[in-house]
Amino acid sequence: MDFAGAYSWSNLSFILQGFGMTLWVAAISIVFSFMLGTLLGTIRYARVPVLYHLFAVIIDLLRNLPLLLTIYFIYIVLPVMGIKLPLFWASITALSVFEGAMISEIVRGGLNSVDRGQIEAARSSGLSYMQTMRYIILPLALRRMVPPIVSQFISLLKDTSLCVIILLPEMMHNIQIVQGHSPNYVIPSLILAAVLYFIVNFALSIIARRLEAKTA
Repeated sequence: MDFAGAYSWSNLSFILQGFGMTLWVAAISIVFSFMLGTLLGTIRYARVPVLYHLFAVIIDLLRNLPLLLTIYFIYIVLPVMGIKLPLFWASITALSVFEGAMISEIVRGGLNSVDRGQIEAARSSGLSYMQTMRYIILPLALRRMVPPIVSQFISLLKDTSLCVIILLPEMMHNIQIVQGHSPNYVIPSLILAAVLYFIVNFALSIIARRLEAKTA
């Protein structure tokens, strides 16, 4: 093992550059997956005709397929159909769609956990359905949804490493290039990757636990 060589400034900066790409892709995917998951989960909770069953099929399909297959589909199959996305946006699209399906179930479960008595009381007081959703259901459900959603975001950050299969220049992609320079760099570079992933994910897990304690 050659820690000095593996952690030379050129190698270290190259790996950190890939880690920056990992964080950037994860951040954008988190925003999009949350928006998509909230929309899908709310529509399924409201049981909107036609859309409810359509989205149920799509969500169940995505949740029961590996993310790797979703990435391949977005990057390889869509161009055959005439939809070609840049590597960066293909990765974000795959992660957002897959994680959005997961988050939609968290949102739907959180909305269903709101006591029906509170909903009926709000409606009987003169609030419309949309007002009840905005002022009563969503605020109550959000407090219960935040911890599992943050946990899903942690999974999303780790899942960005799967984008190495389509050569996204994220951390694991850059680490593989560094490892190609010398077999003595393999273990030191993997240790560095583990440390970087741990720091970010541990920070997110602390946030999730604190939010869970507040909503308990």
